[in-house]
Amino acid sequence: MDITAAPLGRREKRKQEIRSRIEEAAYRLFRAQGIEDTSIEQICVEADVARRTFYGHFPNKHTLLGGLGISRLYDQSGPMLQMLMDDHDSTRARLEAMIDYIESNFASYEEIDRQLILIAPSTFAEDTERHREIGDSALASFVRLIATGVKIGDVQTKFSPEILAAMVVGTLNMLTISWAMNSEYPVFAKLEEARVMFEHLICEDSA
Repeated sequence: MDITAAPLGRREKRKQEIRSRIEEAAYRLFRAQGIEDTSIEQICVEADVARRTFYGHFPNKHTLLGGLGISRLYDQSGPMLQMLMDDHDSTRARLEAMIDYIESNFASYEEIDRQLILIAPSTFAEDTERHREIGDSALASFVRLIATGVKIGDVQTKFSPEILAAMVVGTLNMLTISWAMNSEYPVFAKLEEARVMFEHLICEDSA
């Protein structure tokens, strides 16, 4: 059984590597010359892939745009939270570092990131299964962070890890979408409010 499973893993890894290469090449081009002025042919050249390879991952340019938006909403949550778990010993420190990390991301975002995030919901509407999988994965990462806090005794037990994780994910998503929809939205001030709220509702020693 192990002999047949290993090649499947390698193929999946290779598929993800190519998909990431296409997304990174597209992002560079979108950032440099805009979405409308970037063609699929240009993306293929930049990513060094054939057109048929591109279409094997993305049926059209809109799906690629949505995928890039989704990556800005969700794809970093798992690695980010694992890093926080490794680098910090308490739930409070992990939540503090999480807000710091998110704020540093927003500080680096440009208009292209705003456009891509706004496109992401339409991609979810076309692929509800992927929406569910990505949402479940992001939620599971936060549940793990909070459940670990329960085990070490620095998280309140009034609410379940699942509902606390849903509160965190929902708040962060709302702030991100609000920022994407309105360039005047005070996202950093709202993230600071979220920092206080998360600690108050989650951390055991909060007053």
